[in-house]
Amino acid sequence: MKTGGQNWTRCFMPALFAPQSIVAKISEAAIAPLFRTENTVASQAGKPGQGKPDPPPVRLRRLQAWVHDFVLHVFRCHYSRNMYRPRRLLAAICGMALLGVGCRPPQGGHENASSVPAGNANPSATNPPSNSTVNSASTHAANATHHHTNRLAQEKSPYLLQHAHNPVDWHPWGEEAFAQAKAENKPIFLSIGYSTCHWCHVMERESFEDEKVGAYLKEHFISIKVDREERPDVDKIYMTYVQATTGSGGWPMTVFLTPDRKPFYGGTYFPPESKFGRPSFMELLARIRELWTTRQDELIASAENMTLQIAAHMSNEAATKPKLNPDLLREAVMSLRRNYDPVNGGFGGAPKFPTPAIPSFLLQQGARHGDQELIDMIVHTGERMAAGGIYDQLGGGFARYSVDARWLVPHFEKMLYDNAQLLDLYLDLYLQTGRQRFAGVARDILRYILRDMTHPEGGFYSAEDADSEGYEGKFYVWTMSELKELLTAEELPVVVRHFGITERGNFEDHSHPDPLPNQNVLSIVDPRLTDAEAGLIKSAEKKMLAVRDERIRPHLDDKVLASWNGLLLGPLARAAVVLDEPKYAAAAEKNLAFLKNSLWDSETRTLYHRWREGERDSVQLLDAYAYLLNGVITLYEATLNPEHLAFAMELAEGMIGRFHDAEKGGFWQSTGTKDLIIRVKEDYDGAQPSGNSVAILGLARLGHITGEARFGEIAGSSLEFFADRMDRSPFGTAFMLQALDFVLDEPARVVITGDPQSKEVRRLIVASHGVYQTAKVVLSNQGPVEEFAKSIKTGREPEAYICTGQSCQPPTREPEKIQAFLRKRS
Repeated sequence: MKTGGQNWTRCFMPALFAPQSIVAKISEAAIAPLFRTENTVASQAGKPGQGKPDPPPVRLRRLQAWVHDFVLHVFRCHYSRNMYRPRRLLAAICGMALLGVGCRPPQGGHENASSVPAGNANPSATNPPSNSTVNSASTHAANATHHHTNRLAQEKSPYLLQHAHNPVDWHPWGEEAFAQAKAENKPIFLSIGYSTCHWCHVMERESFEDEKVGAYLKEHFISIKVDREERPDVDKIYMTYVQATTGSGGWPMTVFLTPDRKPFYGGTYFPPESKFGRPSFMELLARIRELWTTRQDELIASAENMTLQIAAHMSNEAATKPKLNPDLLREAVMSLRRNYDPVNGGFGGAPKFPTPAIPSFLLQQGARHGDQELIDMIVHTGERMAAGGIYDQLGGGFARYSVDARWLVPHFEKMLYDNAQLLDLYLDLYLQTGRQRFAGVARDILRYILRDMTHPEGGFYSAEDADSEGYEGKFYVWTMSELKELLTAEELPVVVRHFGITERGNFEDHSHPDPLPNQNVLSIVDPRLTDAEAGLIKSAEKKMLAVRDERIRPHLDDKVLASWNGLLLGPLARAAVVLDEPKYAAAAEKNLAFLKNSLWDSETRTLYHRWREGERDSVQLLDAYAYLLNGVITLYEATLNPEHLAFAMELAEGMIGRFHDAEKGGFWQSTGTKDLIIRVKEDYDGAQPSGNSVAILGLARLGHITGEARFGEIAGSSLEFFADRMDRSPFGTAFMLQALDFVLDEPARVVITGDPQSKEVRRLIVASHGVYQTAKVVLSNQGPVEEFAKSIKTGREPEAYICTGQSCQPPTREPEKIQAFLRKRS
């Protein structure tokens, strides 16, 4: 998406909407007065999603505003009924960290970022083998000779380590930097990104490795680097500010703060030279310095006012709240299905994101109400994604998104959280349709993760970069000449037809000044294969994968996050029973053991967020507790190990004690540390589901398994708190809507007796998970379970009781009867 505009600082829509619009208030009170000069800093905009944006499918709408000058912004709204409602528009722009959020290229009124050189901050780094603990970021740093070393060299974050030898005098986020800013009365330059962000690498190469930039920043600013994956709570606050004041956002994020950490100017990527009507990064720094020197009081006042406005909005308060009933779900389905792409599948246009929560919710609703058209939409979406270049046809796993609407050309970075959620979706599609193709995609995702993204002790790494050797996608693409040399005369024509290989190629890295020619991204163009041709494809793929494995791999971000590991733990455990693969269960058990040993303090019920190279951080986040809680519950349902249920109870209590707002409902994103200017209740289900959405579902599930009414009550009150958000923004609350469906529909309880290790019990467990049915829980009669299950005596023959509310079916030992009942409930 191209967004243009000049002088955004003069214009955040102050005249277009009614005075009560918070947007207008923000603009008039906090921004416009400070930059009304001829040298106004131009807006930062860019193509959504160079990296990891969170946009759901949306419509575009141009909003005109007049404050001294005509200004054009392109905003993206959740759905059509928001387009003329200023409060809802603000929710779309500001409160939900919505659209265009990605690693941002520059943009003018023409082709996006075509003249910006691509760079890899760590071009020589390669992924360690799966059985190696060597990290690419630290290895590269250790093997190089550096002229500069800053404080980031003492950090564990791969992203911060990438900047440890910049001439910029970087500080990590913390009191030392804040105190220095106050003591020296300097503004804070805050730069936020993550290690696999392509355009973060570009800005580092162009600006942060520049000696003049480093010297200027050191003299006039206190510079702070933040890894958004380690500190999503920090990122959320300042991304909300950037989106509220520019209409878009992304990484690298550039924000200028007062010494009290309150923002007064923000954007994303800034080029090294003035272009497209925007200043260079150095020009921006000079302008900020001038304002800080000559109009500091006004900057501070505007920053304080802006912080109050953002805090008020992010409180999630609503004057009236709709009732929690099936109407919310029906209206959400109507809104979401209007954005369906009937040709290519998915929702919205280019760039196109899987946003797994949306198809998962719609599949749930289609199956629940027998809406075959809705089911077919999601089946078609799953087929088209798996056939596209967004899916690694050789190595398995999905890239972050497609730059086109056809899923053909990906932005090549691979994220653990995307693949975790897509694994869940493809398991659902397999259960709903019985198609082996979907089961195969699920297996390939796990083959990729267990091969390339797994620490020897069982933790899962975070991400793989898009770049290698300075080029985006170089590791993954092929030329016709390469294939002619590699494949036999029989294999080549079949591969060319099947994957759509051409001499010219279908991909070019437009961000690079000297792009590689004739590159092909593999996608399934012609799926029709005879048995003989399928054999030729298989042999060719084996050769191609072997050659690819010899290439220099993209950078691996090898930190282990409790949240993202928890997000994968559940689907991994499900895969063990849905696909009847014990090795997946073993991997899930090993992963949980690693997380408990490395990130869990059993004495204080504290779950820490990040582990790397034997050390954990001190940050505590809702996402970590909620994601892991949900994953552990699924692992319990797949194994009926009472120890897992007991641990889930501990996680739930720790989460409630640290994050739950008992007065108003919902959960805070973090524990309220002193380094945050605002405490947030995150509710946006984008690339990842919000901590609140997952916490609600986890507690509701746990309440039905254990009979603890308090868990269900907290889940219900939290849903009530966010009811207004679900009503007006289904694109940003799709996972929470799934939780609402679970709460509204009394789930079936499948109680299985007997030894969980026995073959007979395993058959019953597999049968219980062998039907697409989201309104169910599976439990045993051992451990901290609900009263009816507990009343069943141990030592009985393996049996399954299926209960709904206070009534139960006669016990059965036949897997077919379990599945028949669960199908009937759909």
